[in-house]
Amino acid sequence: MRRLGVLLLGLAACGGAREPAPCVQQVFEGESFTVCAFDARVQEVRLAWRDADAKAYRSFAALARDLPAGDVAFAMNGGMYDDAGAPIGLYVEHGDQRHSISTTDGPGNFHLKPNGVFWIDAAGDPHVSATEAYLEEKPEPVWATQSGPMLVIDGVMHPAFSEDGESRFVRNGVGVTGEHEARFVISDRPVSFGKMARFFRDGLKSTNALYLDGTVSSLWAPSLQRMDGGFPLGPMIVVTAPD
Repeated sequence: MRRLGVLLLGLAACGGAREPAPCVQQVFEGESFTVCAFDARVQEVRLAWRDADAKAYRSFAALARDLPAGDVAFAMNGGMYDDAGAPIGLYVEHGDQRHSISTTDGPGNFHLKPNGVFWIDAAGDPHVSATEAYLEEKPEPVWATQSGPMLVIDGVMHPAFSEDGESRFVRNGVGVTGEHEARFVISDRPVSFGKMARFFRDGLKSTNALYLDGTVSSLWAPSLQRMDGGFPLGPMIVVTAPD
């Protein structure tokens, strides 16, 4: 079972709002992370999974062919998917639910409960909700993707994580850091779940953060001259420069 695809973030001009910082490296507890900022006042999020012919993109290179040259600020994988690149959890595009939310039990990180949902409301603001909380809230997202496990839930690290366990992978995730803001993070080297969660909670002051992957974790950041490849992706996040 493959994990999530890519979230696409698009920068749009917004009068009076500040332009967010580009992707930058930050060091936390001796480990380096690349952090990409999303600010709904000057950006918009959309998800991408298939092209106009209903063919799964599976890579940043394929996605780039459908995007205006020079517009992308960054893109990152962002949820769970099957061997064909199709989402296996909640997936919403333009307010249209393409796959229902999953509450089943099973193996793997996705089923390490609580898992959660990254979603965008009608105002364009980002949210991260544990799956059960999402079901209780019953929001009407414009964009949504389900992944797991949660890294931080209401300021508390996921109860299954040790402080710095032996499992090490290059990992990525997303955390809400303000009413209009989120941070997308990918580790520069293999790290534990615990360290990744603490970076969101203590380093970025995110009270709710969601794990996106730990095997196919990938980033496209033109400002860093970086386009990761090698792993087939599923649904996808893009940031474009202001007009």
